[in-house]
Parts: sequence; C-alpha cells; structure tokens
Amino acid sequence: MTSSRQTRFDDIAATLGYRFDGEIKGGGHYVPVMRNDSEVYVSGQIPRVDNAVVVTGRAGADVSLADAQRAAQVCVMRALALLAREAGSLDCIRRILRITVYVQCAADFTLQSEVADGASDVLHALLGDAGRHTRTSVGVYQLPKNATVELDLVAVLEDAGEPR
Repeated sequence: MTSSRQTRFDDIAATLGYRFDGEIKGGGHYVPVMRNDSEVYVSGQIPRVDNAVVVTGRAGADVSLADAQRAAQVCVMRALALLAREAGSLDCIRRILRITVYVQCAADFTLQSEVADGASDVLHALLGDAGRHTRTSVGVYQLPKNATVELDLVAVLEDAGEPR
C-alpha cells in the first residue's frame, strides 16, 4: 500500500524538523501564488520557517553543500504547502512543470545543480512521476534576507471534476 501525498509531505517535514502548516510569510508587494486556469505559479520561496530564515550565507563558503540542499528542500516544501492551499490538497497537483533554483554562492562554487537536486528529490519522493520537471539552477551574488537558496515553480492542477 502506498502512502498518501499528505502523509509523505508530513514525513518529509518531520525529517527536516520543520512544520509547514502555519502562515507562510512573504517579503514584499506581490502575491505568493497566481493561478491561470490549471497552471499555478508560485513566487520565489526562501528557506524561511515561521520568522527565521533557517539557512543563510554563501554555498561553498559559509554553507556546506548538504546545508544548501536542505535549504532547497525547505524552499520546495513551502512552495508545495502554498500549492496545497491553492488547490485544496496535494492530491490536486497533476504535474510540476518547472522549477528555478537560485543559489547564493561563492565565486568558485559550481554545484548549483547538486543544490537543486535537494528540491527535485523532494518533488519526486512526494509526487512520483508528477514531480518530474524541467529545471534551471543559477548561482547568484545575493538573495533576500541573506538566504542561501530561493526557488520558484510552475505547476498544473487537476481541472475541476477531473480525476487524478
């Protein structure tokens, strides 16, 4: 028997040591989620839990690869929590189309793709084939709140009445 998406989400959250069921705060004059028919765009998410950014600094300097991957995992869990709120449930996610992962990193750091794998692995573990996506990972000089990672995504939700 396979576990539900919500159960897998809760298990991943517990493994990370965070909860994603409270308020998910943004940081500016924008909406966190924008829906256009069945496509949903989730604004950039940093690894913030409650009021704290839990991974800050430059990957390859202040932050290890493992911690940067954890930051990517927290970012994608925030995005999934926002998707679930928009759709009513994680079961309404038909497919993740694309993610973009921005990594604040040292000048000689070249493992942006490996950092992004942290988020991609969560999507696949949670959604199976529906979590397969296109992806871009980019190294940047600075991110909001000194976050190590910022991630945005595009998803497709089930049409009303359409079974998964």
